[in-house]
Amino acid sequence: MKRFAYLLISITVFITLALPGALPALGQASTAEITLLDRDGKAITQLTDGDAVSLRVTLPQQASQATSVTFDLSGSDQSIAECSIPSGSVRCDTPKIAALGWYWDASGNPQPSRAIQAQIGGAAPVGELTVTVSPRPVVMIHGFISNASTWESYLGPSGYLASVGIRGFAVGDGQVAGTLNTGRIENPEGRTNTMAENAAILGQYIANVKKMTGAQKVDLLGHSMGGMISRYYIDRLMPDNDVAQLIMLGSPMAGSACANLPAALGYYLPAALEIQPSYMVNIFNPQITHRRGIPFYDLAGTAILEAIASPCTPAPSDIAVSKESVEAIPLDMSLMDILHTDMTISEQAFHDYVLPKLQTPPGGFPEGVDSPAGAAVPQPMQFTRMITGHLDPGSSQDVTINIESNVSVASFALFDTSRSLDIIVHGASGNVITLDPVKNGVTVVDDPETLVYLGYGFNNPKPGAWVVTLLTTDKTPATGADYAITASFEGGATLLASADVLLPTVNQPVKVTARLELGGQPLTADQSQLALLLPDGTTETLALTPVGSDYQATFTPRLAGLYGLQISLAGQTPDGFAVERSDFLTVEAQRAPGLPLAVIGLAAAGIYGVVFVLFAGVVGVMIARRRARRR
Repeated sequence: MKRFAYLLISITVFITLALPGALPALGQASTAEITLLDRDGKAITQLTDGDAVSLRVTLPQQASQATSVTFDLSGSDQSIAECSIPSGSVRCDTPKIAALGWYWDASGNPQPSRAIQAQIGGAAPVGELTVTVSPRPVVMIHGFISNASTWESYLGPSGYLASVGIRGFAVGDGQVAGTLNTGRIENPEGRTNTMAENAAILGQYIANVKKMTGAQKVDLLGHSMGGMISRYYIDRLMPDNDVAQLIMLGSPMAGSACANLPAALGYYLPAALEIQPSYMVNIFNPQITHRRGIPFYDLAGTAILEAIASPCTPAPSDIAVSKESVEAIPLDMSLMDILHTDMTISEQAFHDYVLPKLQTPPGGFPEGVDSPAGAAVPQPMQFTRMITGHLDPGSSQDVTINIESNVSVASFALFDTSRSLDIIVHGASGNVITLDPVKNGVTVVDDPETLVYLGYGFNNPKPGAWVVTLLTTDKTPATGADYAITASFEGGATLLASADVLLPTVNQPVKVTARLELGGQPLTADQSQLALLLPDGTTETLALTPVGSDYQATFTPRLAGLYGLQISLAGQTPDGFAVERSDFLTVEAQRAPGLPLAVIGLAAAGIYGVVFVLFAGVVGVMIARRRARRR
């Protein structure tokens, strides 16, 4: 019996000596204390989803060797943080982590209360701390020619967000200070903000939301141009990673050629130029590449599947933005049979696309990888010349659109500031064509955000001169209506245009080169011109000079800002049909870099010093010579 007792004592001593740190005494483990610390190191028991926190475990006795600790969150199958208690210490703190997704479980159910436990030395979880969690607020950013009212379905006590317990803010809604200017439909000639200026306002709005709610992070939900403004904020202005994720609705990563219509009228500038494909692809995307680890999502509308029904974007599209444009940079893209104007009001878009992302649980946030500087460059669409004008009440205007042979699809796009004009279409034979909603894909959109008012198209149109008669109606205001009309083609001739410098400094010449081709062979242009839209809203027209098979012109920007370039060439095909094409480019002139005033002052002081020394030297020589003569 004594031998057995000695053996039992020996085993107990061995276990005590061998595993003092890896597995603390039962009493020590069971009484471990867990503390949640805010970003300032203060103990807390409540937080907002996404807040920066750290965790601490404290033992009643010192660990005799380094002991690993992992922390678990109730309802989650992943550890949320870990640390190691040093030998001879009683506690350890984890690095700071973002409490992202703590409000939601894997099924999308809210978790306003969470329990945190610790595993010490690989043993069963011990200790428990109960934490109260609030959901992150959502900040919504409207698009081009829009305002906060586009988010009415999301806001208020009966809105989509309130129905799931999330607080929503739309920039410009008055809940906190900050209003964007992406163009106002009632003032088309008024200047808009640049995306950079709107991004700065967004940053201040987010700061105000954080101050009001106490949240450290928000989700951004952007419609159309609102997604691009958000990208700029994240890349250039975000101070402390205060965005959890960027969720976009129909944001054109490669721009929208529908913006060519209002830009041709000089309306909604400079925003109308910034949303053009040329600006987004050649200027914005190569510079705005950083995501700071934030995941990007974008919803592409595919309600329009036929090219004849998509007047100024490739199909499939939502009318204003194509699927091709949405996926021009790497991101998580979703598809939905929806129009651009319905994205902010659609209950389906909210429940099937937006809400699941807002309900992302812990561990469900992918690392946002920066965009490559050389993102995808979609093939430019082929447009006829842009025809603009004004109609007084009771008047009409005939517009001729030339269609050459081998054009498989011709899609017409009309932008009308009053959204009141009617049309009569005469085909190449001179006969009036009754537009069929299905056969011709007739689309009428009474919403300026789409950038197009009326669209229709034709498959395999008869080559020749088509005449579109524009007529006012009883809805046309007394001030009349400004319009821009063009047609896009699939097949036939192509225009290739480029500028040798996209970001010149003021007074740096820019050479524009264009070539008109048919079947890969150059065509001679009977008419060629470069129409310039200057940053101050004025226009200039330059002739393009033939240089071999190309046509070139050079202009020198005298003002800083965006320049809209419309390059138009017209000629004839070998079979005698008139052909005309236009391309639209954007150039951004930068202010010439200047020396700081302090440097200029030092340089001036140096020059004056040199002059003074030279002057003193000359005077000294003259005095010495006079003295020598007197001797």
